[in-house]
Amino acid sequence: MSERPPVVDVRSLTTRRFRDPGEIARAYAARRRRRPLIGPSGRLLIIAADHPARGALRAGDRPLAMADRADLLGRLLVALRRPGVDGVLATPDIVEDLLLLGALDDKVVFGSMNRGGLPTATFEIDDRFTAYDAESIARAGLDGGKVLLRIDLSDPASADTLEGCGQAVSELASRGLIAMVEPFMARRVDGVLRNDLATDAVIRSAVVASGLGTTSAYTWLKLPVVEEMERVAAATTLPILLLGGEVSANPTETYAAWAKALALPTVRGLVVGRSLLYPPDDDVAAAVDTAVSLLPVEDEQ
Repeated sequence: MSERPPVVDVRSLTTRRFRDPGEIARAYAARRRRRPLIGPSGRLLIIAADHPARGALRAGDRPLAMADRADLLGRLLVALRRPGVDGVLATPDIVEDLLLLGALDDKVVFGSMNRGGLPTATFEIDDRFTAYDAESIARAGLDGGKVLLRIDLSDPASADTLEGCGQAVSELASRGLIAMVEPFMARRVDGVLRNDLATDAVIRSAVVASGLGTTSAYTWLKLPVVEEMERVAAATTLPILLLGGEVSANPTETYAAWAKALALPTVRGLVVGRSLLYPPDDDVAAAVDTAVSLLPVEDEQ
């Protein structure tokens, strides 16, 4: 059933930020954390909203969809209220807006960490850590951090990104926090950095990401759904969460691919942003409910 996104009072949010910046720290401290992290279903559905900090604002055929912050927050509020939605992945600005709106109690919250690899920039592959770090994630009482690892074998700057991601995994793990690693093999095509979504390339990225850091105990992988997904899932024992990617013109086909991948033993859930927040029919609630319905319930062991 369609649910109209609430109207977010941007004037009020901005006034609160302007007059009392300390309110944000108090909101972090007051947030009621979800325990245990994994609910009875044994699966997770996380809404991703860290795209704007990289300047990636397109959703489907709407080039600046995510540029309207009030609209984005309204859509996030709808998604986070739906039964079966576990939490959110975002940068500090969005997490803090949601905190001020009272939307993150009893939710899983992942802080996005490296947002420096701006699309089309000459330095894109040198993906600096410009948002949360492990210390701030722990101090804020969040549940983990997410890093993006794109590896271009022809670009020496990839080594710095690899090192940074490895350090982030180690620093999060030392604090008992989850490191969600989103890896891709990538290369420049006509000057534009493109992720390689061939099955073998995704497998290669997954095994490299699995070995990052001083321990893999707290590492989860965030991987795209590709052909022969069973081969990808068989390449690691680390928990895999599926990413949603671009908004599809054929959501039914996308949902079918997610459902098939979710049946694999190492796949534990979904981390989806634009596909659920900006579906072709603009019915956020229905898109989220469909995604929730795809998650199999883990049998009790």
